[in-house]
Amino acid sequence: MKILFVHQNFPGQFLHLAPELERRGHEVRALTDAVNNRQFKTQAFRYKFEPAPVDPGATRLGRNYTTMSDRGVVVARACQQLREKGYMPDVVFGHSGWGETLFLKEVWPEAKLIVYAEFYYRGRGADVGFDPEFSPPTFDQVMIAQGRTTHLGQALLHADAGLSPTAWQASTYPQVLRDRIKVIFDGVDTAVMRPDDAAQVTLPGGTVLRAGEEVLTFVNRNLEPYRGYHTFMRALPQVMKQRPAAQVVIVGGDEVSYGAAPKGAKGWKDVFLNEVKDQLDLSRVHFLGKVPYPMFVNLMQVSRAHAYLTYPFVLSWSMLEAMSAGAHVVGSDTAPVRELIRDGENGTLVDFFDVKAWSKALIKALARPEKFEDIRRAARQTILEGYDLKSICLPAMVDYVEGFAPNGG
Repeated sequence: MKILFVHQNFPGQFLHLAPELERRGHEVRALTDAVNNRQFKTQAFRYKFEPAPVDPGATRLGRNYTTMSDRGVVVARACQQLREKGYMPDVVFGHSGWGETLFLKEVWPEAKLIVYAEFYYRGRGADVGFDPEFSPPTFDQVMIAQGRTTHLGQALLHADAGLSPTAWQASTYPQVLRDRIKVIFDGVDTAVMRPDDAAQVTLPGGTVLRAGEEVLTFVNRNLEPYRGYHTFMRALPQVMKQRPAAQVVIVGGDEVSYGAAPKGAKGWKDVFLNEVKDQLDLSRVHFLGKVPYPMFVNLMQVSRAHAYLTYPFVLSWSMLEAMSAGAHVVGSDTAPVRELIRDGENGTLVDFFDVKAWSKALIKALARPEKFEDIRRAARQTILEGYDLKSICLPAMVDYVEGFAPNGG
């Protein structure tokens, strides 16, 4: 079977699926943006997308669709050239988030089109208006959020099927589209993300952290309000005051993945650090930026308590990886975190906004690790039983894609 993956930042969510399908004998190709510099072995076609400046006179509701559909047009034209050269995939599997799949059914109507339906923006009940400090719950914001869904709904409507990583993320789509969506998480390699009592990490300044020591971790792609960076930083002064031996490791870039950037800065890191730095022993707070994956693995293995917060939005792989490594995850009591963490059973849930409760929960986790051994074991068991890459998620995804083979073969 010929399978084409479409993702502007390939491999993205197809990191494990694409090579596994290729290993199984399928002819696998990728289509990605020319500026994508990620390393992968899959043979790739590339397209060049240079977004045109958005007309200032355009409505805010139209600007997003203009950019997404413009990318969709570029991708469709690139695919039309591939068709003219004789390339005819049986299955096209693309992420719908950037508009790339919008017109692919017009290029290859014979192919089955699957979209990775990661999230459908909602004016109420999800990220928009959740945190009034940064996103006032105004009616304008509700309408803007609704406007951002146009290409997402169109992509799934014109596809043969969709796939979401969590049940809650699938539930953000309108009811009329939900029956098109299959829920399969991307998967965690539990053989790599596993507890290791001998694990240690040497930080850039020379500090060595070992499993069993008092280490508090916080990890995200970027340090920003969507992932609760502000709540975590505001909780830190009390934590560090009560736990004078604790080492705090913060991983993440100083850019913005979601939401707006602060005025006059590219990211939120210093905004919230400056808010509390006079109350912190900065010799015990380690900002590492973005780290290589092996170092991230070791950090999760030495972590005594791992803080994970998110608006009701897409779930980070890192939370599940921390659970798989046997870390005690203290998570925000928000969707989709609640889909995995059961408070007091395989983790701890805390109100996203309750800074005092966060301080208390983190202090407790650091001070009495022996009380949470059952929780740490249960966290790993949760991943082994429901989210393991090799035994559960990857086989399910392979079966799902292969189920679209022509004539079922």
